[in-house]
Amino acid sequence: MVSRSYSNLLDLASGDAPSFGRERKRLPRVATVAGILTDLDDENSVGSDAPSSFSQDRMIIVGNQLPLRAHRNPDGSGGWCFSWDEDSLLLQLKDGLGEDVEVIYVGSLKEEIAPSEQDDVAQTLLETFKCVPAFIPPDLFTKFYHGFCKQHLWPLFHYMLPLSPDLGGRFDRSLWQAYVSVNKIFADKVMEVISPDDDYVWVHDYHLMVLPTFLRKRFNRVKLGFFLHSPFPSSEIYRTLPVRDELLRALLNSDLIGFHTFDYARHFLSCCSRMLGLSYQSKRGYIGLGYYGRTVNIKILPVGIHIGQLQSVLNLPETESKVAELHDRFRGQTVMLGVDDMDIFKGISLKLLAMEQLLTQHPNKRGEVVLVQIANPARGRGRNVQEVQSETKAAVRRINETFGSPGYTPVVLIDSPLQFYERIAYYTIAECCLVTAVRDGMNLIPYEYIICRQGNEKLDETLGLNPSAPRKSMLVVSEFIGCSPSLSGAIRVNPWNIDAVAEAMNSALIVPEPEKQMRHEKHHRYVSTHDVAYWAHSFLQDLERACRDHVRRRCWGIGFGLGFRVIALDPNFRKLSVEHIVSAYKRTKHRAILLDYDGTMILPSSISRTPNMEAVGVLNSLCTDPKNVVFLVSGKDRETLAEWFSSCEKLGIAAEHGYFVRTDHDVEWETCVSVADFDWKRIADPVMKLYTETTDGSYIERKESALVWNYQYADPDFGSCQAKELLDHLESVLANEPVTVKSSQHIVEVKPQGVNKGLVAERLLEIMKQKGVLPDFVLCVGDDLSDEDMFEVIMSARSGPSLSPVAEVFACTVGRKPSRAKYYLEDTSEILRMLQGLAGASEQVARSAPAASQQVIIDRE
Repeated sequence: MVSRSYSNLLDLASGDAPSFGRERKRLPRVATVAGILTDLDDENSVGSDAPSSFSQDRMIIVGNQLPLRAHRNPDGSGGWCFSWDEDSLLLQLKDGLGEDVEVIYVGSLKEEIAPSEQDDVAQTLLETFKCVPAFIPPDLFTKFYHGFCKQHLWPLFHYMLPLSPDLGGRFDRSLWQAYVSVNKIFADKVMEVISPDDDYVWVHDYHLMVLPTFLRKRFNRVKLGFFLHSPFPSSEIYRTLPVRDELLRALLNSDLIGFHTFDYARHFLSCCSRMLGLSYQSKRGYIGLGYYGRTVNIKILPVGIHIGQLQSVLNLPETESKVAELHDRFRGQTVMLGVDDMDIFKGISLKLLAMEQLLTQHPNKRGEVVLVQIANPARGRGRNVQEVQSETKAAVRRINETFGSPGYTPVVLIDSPLQFYERIAYYTIAECCLVTAVRDGMNLIPYEYIICRQGNEKLDETLGLNPSAPRKSMLVVSEFIGCSPSLSGAIRVNPWNIDAVAEAMNSALIVPEPEKQMRHEKHHRYVSTHDVAYWAHSFLQDLERACRDHVRRRCWGIGFGLGFRVIALDPNFRKLSVEHIVSAYKRTKHRAILLDYDGTMILPSSISRTPNMEAVGVLNSLCTDPKNVVFLVSGKDRETLAEWFSSCEKLGIAAEHGYFVRTDHDVEWETCVSVADFDWKRIADPVMKLYTETTDGSYIERKESALVWNYQYADPDFGSCQAKELLDHLESVLANEPVTVKSSQHIVEVKPQGVNKGLVAERLLEIMKQKGVLPDFVLCVGDDLSDEDMFEVIMSARSGPSLSPVAEVFACTVGRKPSRAKYYLEDTSEILRMLQGLAGASEQVARSAPAASQQVIIDRE
């Protein structure tokens, strides 16, 4: 089957359908969905990838809106005229992708296009701009954007809980369904143009958070990146969202997830840990999150600005004349500038209160300092926006009435739309820029201000500046915005502390000139080297690295609806067939069987740790077969294991991860490693006690050969933090002791050097060799990292003298995950079913043996 690649669609759009040797269904240019999608598992959502008919470096960029401007033709023909939106980040990031990378855009249009015009508009955009429009019915778009996005996600991601109907309102399931439906429409548009084996897909922002699931479901190996441009809230806030798991799992269907700051990434990782039980690792500077055999990479890099665009606007004659006008208007006054959307999170009213405080506490500033507040039109709508507007205007009116005088207006509020060059002119003449947002994903206003303050020769002449003189600027920024960590020379403030903001404003005005120059130079060096092209190039590099091993991994999908995920494993890793292993079991005569206990014979989440009668019965059946040597391996102490399996007289038991071993019920326990003494316990035990007292929910397991600090029931984040500290502490105080300090899932363990489950595998093979037999069948089953040592021993023994040359080796782990084992079974129930199959084969042979000997006697008679 030929994939629905962009080249094919473009051919169709131009009317030149290619011939592939057989008839092919013509692709529609427009797919309009006029309702709510309730069935997420449609017939097109299959788990295999379509082959590609096309090979070229290409990036499909998906955003809520296409980077286009649209208006009706001025000639009165009623048609549409389109042009690029130079202010769109999605358009600007092309500079960082390289000239050899073709870019396709998928998104919606700001203007509503009539259904009768959609076909022609789609064809025009595809041919002229390489844009694929997603046409969303107006009613559905209202529920999607103004409903779920702006009433639920946007407030929550900015730390506003829906505690009352006025604050976003209660969760509305119909709005969520609209959100999913729109994401599905976007996915369908991507599928129309994607060549899945070659193309990269880059999805942007919170509007499309479930899109990765739809794409991963259709193409298991899709190369998919996602960047969140808003904050990601802490787990205490995020966990209040009723669809929290669905959104997390959808994002985890990406290969790379990008955030502006470490705080946002940390909150996301904490949510994955607390709600999904996932852990992350940092390796060689990269953060990776293990998810069903895939590694979801985390990228932390703030977006930059398009410096070339700013500089081109700075060079415009209109900018020069506007700067001259403003320079004359504010002659003799110091301008402080605020540029914000009329939004409840931008902190405009807090800024105005700080200005009022400044003029109250520092009367000498009256008549000298002017705050110009540019208030861009709000992106959302509703009562919150109206309240912000009325509060802002009231505060401006009060300040001007109180502190104004003829020829002096303390606060200049500009709430009408400005041309870009006009805003640039205000940046140029402002001595200080104020950003006091209470929460903002990034905010690029400070970056734009820095570049504009660098100026150019024409503007220097207009302002009467020496072109060779160092530039200067001052920034007062909220510590709750994404750009704050990158602006180390700015004065950072808590916008809620009005007094502190007022003092910061005063400090910015009285900073010595050399210090202003030094701060500006520091900021300009960072902003000019970390522009939007650098950001896009860095993201693409990491996305390529994250997708590098897609081809060599075996992938298959599991789960339904938004719970869908892809399992990616080594190509040699496959499910153990019960029929296959039973067949091998019947053919062989000298069998070695190694079985882990916790997580293999019983569920790891089981409250009762004692073995059930079914498991004991299976073990007894296997042990009674004279062709078998069976060992149970566990980290538990020997007394407990001896008591639990007292009825299994021929069962070999290895306790405490192999330190104690006995081959059957009638022999004494032996030690696999010689340990002179356990004096180190007197050092380690008090240290563990200290961490137990300070970590609620943790406890100490005291074994004969080891000490284990367990924090399974502690707070996940605090427990993990304490475990790292304890590990460092123990390694320090036990540096000269013959012990190993290891950290595993929810535990920190101290045990004698050389003790591991691999010793048990070696011991078992040695016992059989001493009896003069070489195993021709080896089964080893385990579920966690401690069992990997056993797998390694038996897999490496295949080429050695310990096994028969024709030995059949089955190393099997529980669950599909990266492992040294070559086989897997899904869970404990499948393990027991497989062992029952082996036991049944032994019992069948045992029953047939007396009948066979009786037949021999009859024949002799």
